[in-house]
Amino acid sequence: MWECAMPANLDLPTNTTTKVDPKPSNRVWFGGVLVRTLFLIVLTAITARVASPQMEHFSSLHETPGDLIRVLLGFGVCAWFIVNLFILPKDAGAYRTWMYLGVTVLPLAVLCAIVVW
Repeated sequence: MWECAMPANLDLPTNTTTKVDPKPSNRVWFGGVLVRTLFLIVLTAITARVASPQMEHFSSLHETPGDLIRVLLGFGVCAWFIVNLFILPKDAGAYRTWMYLGVTVLPLAVLCAIVVW
């Protein structure tokens, strides 16, 4: 029926006037790293508390499979958070995002940690 022929070499216009800053300023970098680090530490503490066994003894893990699964999953999530502490973002936008997001997310995470504890 209807056929549309597309040219083989289609060059789309690109905006080359905007340049992305490859490195953030020192304040943005420090603020982003600080907020991100504190947030991941709080999440690790919350996860460790929630994933701890209900009997408070690691020797009783074999008695209830639910506790064993919860402790193993909690250990994996805590390990993932700790590994991500050392993997820093690659672009300046990520540091700005962490600074802006940290103003709201970090107090909420601390509040959750206080409630869970």
